[in-house]
Amino acid sequence: MTRTPLRPLARILNARQKGENPDSIERENLRLRHEVMRDKSRGSAQLRLVFLALFFFGVFILIGARMGTIAASEPVEPRTASAGSEIDAGRADIVDRNGRVLATNMLTHALYVQTRDLIDPARVARELARIFPDLDEKTLLRRFTDGRSFLWVRKVLSPEQMQQVHEIGDPGLLFGPREMRLYPNGTLAAHVLGGSSFGAEGVNSAEVIGTAGLEKFEDARLRDPAQAGTPLVTSLDITVQAAVEDVLASGITMMNAKGGAAILMDVNTGEIVALAAGPTFDPNDRPANPTSGDPSDSPLFNRAVQGVYELGSTFKIFAAAQAIELGLLTPETLVDANAPMYYGKFKINEFEGHNYGPMLSVSDIIAKSSNVGTAHIAMMIGGERQQAFLKALGLFDASPVELVEAKGAKPLRPARWPEIVTITAAYGHGISGSPLNLATAYASIANGGIKVTPTLLKRTEPMQGPRILSKAVALQSVAMMRRVVTEGTASLGDVPGYAVAGKTGTAEKTRKGGGYIKDKVVNTFASVFPANDPKYVLVVTLDEPSENTGSKPRRTAGWTAVPVAAEIIRRAAPLLGLRPQVEAATLDGLVAVKN
Repeated sequence: MTRTPLRPLARILNARQKGENPDSIERENLRLRHEVMRDKSRGSAQLRLVFLALFFFGVFILIGARMGTIAASEPVEPRTASAGSEIDAGRADIVDRNGRVLATNMLTHALYVQTRDLIDPARVARELARIFPDLDEKTLLRRFTDGRSFLWVRKVLSPEQMQQVHEIGDPGLLFGPREMRLYPNGTLAAHVLGGSSFGAEGVNSAEVIGTAGLEKFEDARLRDPAQAGTPLVTSLDITVQAAVEDVLASGITMMNAKGGAAILMDVNTGEIVALAAGPTFDPNDRPANPTSGDPSDSPLFNRAVQGVYELGSTFKIFAAAQAIELGLLTPETLVDANAPMYYGKFKINEFEGHNYGPMLSVSDIIAKSSNVGTAHIAMMIGGERQQAFLKALGLFDASPVELVEAKGAKPLRPARWPEIVTITAAYGHGISGSPLNLATAYASIANGGIKVTPTLLKRTEPMQGPRILSKAVALQSVAMMRRVVTEGTASLGDVPGYAVAGKTGTAEKTRKGGGYIKDKVVNTFASVFPANDPKYVLVVTLDEPSENTGSKPRRTAGWTAVPVAAEIIRRAAPLLGLRPQVEAATLDGLVAVKN
């Protein structure tokens, strides 16, 4: 930077020549220099002030925006930051085939305590025990003061309970938001849905996991965040399900049964439209699993799937159908039915000592439910072919239905298969299965002979399965079962307008040490309707029923399971869209009247 001298030599010399004072030149230059310096300083100061003003203006804008955001947000409890991953609490809904909700989620709150923040632990314990009668005041106070810093009090609160806790006013009581599983229909379809509980938990959320039934089987699908907004569509029809459960519960009571099960299945798709078991429970308040005693005594026991029973005479149609398919017989072929029948040391009788022989047609054997006639048919088939056919019907394997309980309910069959087993298995003794196994086998006959795979999920594509029977034999089998209702052991199962076909089965329960209990039976009626164009299979099973309106108890399926099934069909068929077929009135007996 070039500075101008205060006393330039040329000007000083010039001033002296003119007689002027050279000091004035220095003063003037000094004044000018000071003015330049002052102007530069003023510009710098002004620039600093502008920048400072902009800085403070920006800070005030940020503070105002933050205060506005906080004022507009919902208040939340403070949370501790952690390195763990956030809990994903989302879970997809479960709906019936028409989109009606079976299981959904509801926002609720949990109650926890930061004990170091409690002002009056004794008062808090007293007030909480008043709000929640199941909590003990002394236990709460001990836990508040034993040195722990964190304590769960309730995992789920109702809005009323939350308000009451809030009114206690102690800062140590805190609420954590979370989603809980809600079953809006209460006990409806409880054994299908199963239930859920909380998995990983935090103060701000909790993971909902399936504990039984469909909730557990489809747990990964229901918890998948990518599908949280897409409901799981079941094959159930909630209206039909309600009707089936209502009739079954009434039937269990009226028939003095220990429990029962009912399965309604579409024979062409394998879709289960209704599955009920009784007694039942509310999945919103699922009871604890039993730790001792007979599992079937618990309402959690799903008799439709977990109940593995000898199903008695319902198996007889399998022997008849297979023999006709093999070309050994026709429905009109006469078979030895002379009772009793002896096989070595074994004696085979008919029910209550009847003798339907000496000869019966295959159709009559099914209608009258002849053990001896069925035994002779089984001997014609042979054990090896019989086993192959029963296995093809799905009677040797656990049902592949989407319930976790089904996997552990594998049918029971003898390790060895001598000819006496061939005989007894033909009429449902010495071999056990679940009502769902039986419903699947009957559906495979009713649909024209195509193997059915049962499902609780709505099918969007036609079912593909191998052929087990020819269509002609399947139709003949249904026709023989129709005679069971019109002429045989299931006469109480006839429903006007809906041609019902089916087969009864009465089986004595087995003792743990071997043998049978005479006065404890499992009764089953496996039915198909309408018989002229089968659409549905209904299996009703009652555990230890006894119809006591007569002079002595009646424990056969014809008196117990059959009327219950008939009432289910009477109520469910219209809901399924089936129109009753009214027979045309005849003109016999009419006389013309002259005017």
